[in-house]
Amino acid sequence: MTSQPRKKLPSVLRRPAGGMIQAAIAAAVLVLGVVSIPAAQAATAGHITHLSGTLSAKRADGTSKLLSVKSEVLEGDMLNTETETYARIKFADGGEVVMRPGTQLKIENYAYNAAKPEGDNIVMNMLKGGLRAVTGLIGKRNREKVSFQTETATIGIRGTHFGALLCQNDCGGVPTTGGKPPPNGLHVDVTNGSISMSNKAGTIQINAGQFGFAANANTPPVPIPPQQGIQVTMPNSIAQNKGSGKGIGKGDEVECKF
Repeated sequence: MTSQPRKKLPSVLRRPAGGMIQAAIAAAVLVLGVVSIPAAQAATAGHITHLSGTLSAKRADGTSKLLSVKSEVLEGDMLNTETETYARIKFADGGEVVMRPGTQLKIENYAYNAAKPEGDNIVMNMLKGGLRAVTGLIGKRNREKVSFQTETATIGIRGTHFGALLCQNDCGGVPTTGGKPPPNGLHVDVTNGSISMSNKAGTIQINAGQFGFAANANTPPVPIPPQQGIQVTMPNSIAQNKGSGKGIGKGDEVECKF
């Protein structure tokens, strides 16, 4: 009786059981290693130095916190001030921003290394409300690397102290010389230095003591006579150099996640 030659099994079936187990273990370790790698923490952009009222931050990772004096402000944070809340932020390069009540400000980008000016980059996006800002070292050595964006126009700085107010049917309490609420749009004033105000319809430069206005993104920014200009003002308690706060903002209170 003639014996039939044995058929060869496919190589995948002939693989030793030990080898298959080792491969499975290696794959599992690889997956676990990938899963266990923590996400990179957002860079610290600055700290809260003064606070009166309630300030919240929605972080880039989706978590939200109530902030207090000495709380960190991170790159990617969406900051929100509630009614009657003023908040002052000191950034790593020495720049400062004071937020008015009802303001939403996102720290889109913040990159600063004192020894590496080539990496400087600050982009802030004000979705609503108003602020005053004093630029820091980045604004002095890399002015083109600092910008404040709004839906109406973008503010570029020239080493300066300026105010910005974005009215969206919510500026009824802002005083004007005529007694009427300011028109909707972006209002700016410059105390020191100068700024550029630009959108797709045009660009203007505004110097110290001058005012500007952009009604919307499709209308060119225009200079405004001083007697008609809107100056963004802040209370003395926020302007003082001694950090303070009340309500959520007391310096001895901790941050609260929610």
